[in-house]
Amino acid sequence: MRRYGLVGAGGFGREVMPVALEMLGRLHAAHDFELVFVVEGAPARPVHGHRVLSAQEFLDSEHERHFNIAIADHEARQRIADEFIARGARPFSIVAANSVSLSHNQIGEGAILCPFVTLTANARIGRFFHANLYSYVAHDCVIGDFVTFAPSVHCNGRVTIEDHAYIGTGAILREGTDQKPVVIGRGAVVGMGAVVTKSVAPHTTVVGNPAAPLQRAPRSL
Repeated sequence: MRRYGLVGAGGFGREVMPVALEMLGRLHAAHDFELVFVVEGAPARPVHGHRVLSAQEFLDSEHERHFNIAIADHEARQRIADEFIARGARPFSIVAANSVSLSHNQIGEGAILCPFVTLTANARIGRFFHANLYSYVAHDCVIGDFVTFAPSVHCNGRVTIEDHAYIGTGAILREGTDQKPVVIGRGAVVGMGAVVTKSVAPHTTVVGNPAAPLQRAPRSL
């Protein structure tokens, strides 16, 4: 018996669970696998008909263990991934049946490609990538590890996105060139609806059209 654990039973986890169930149902007979939610802390009652196990219960199981992580927090994703792999669990990717990968794309372990996601050609994508509904990655993009796309992200060609970056809903990343790709730095945040026309420095939040660093209002005395 193979046991597949989806870490995170919150909103995104509940959205992803039916995608995982449909995919695994195409790969295995129903009696050959169990799909469960996994949570840090005490287990809870079933969620959407699926058992909920604590991380400890899942990792202590004698079953063949596979996992993915439906948690937006990139630091938590990496911490959980490192712990589960060290305990002998294997990452698996969750790919919606109506997502599209066209030609010569490389996708790292633990990806979640939600419904209506499109990857076009020659994209290189790192570990534990989240691509939410209707997002796309165009040709010759390079995406690092633990990167998150919210719904409807438009990542045009020759864009480099470094590890742990977050791209908000509806953001548009302008196409780069071979000589000068648009680079979203490590840990950067692109705000909802932002239009990125030039590179973003690491650990910087940009918003607006054209996107610019977020200016926080001074604190009143």
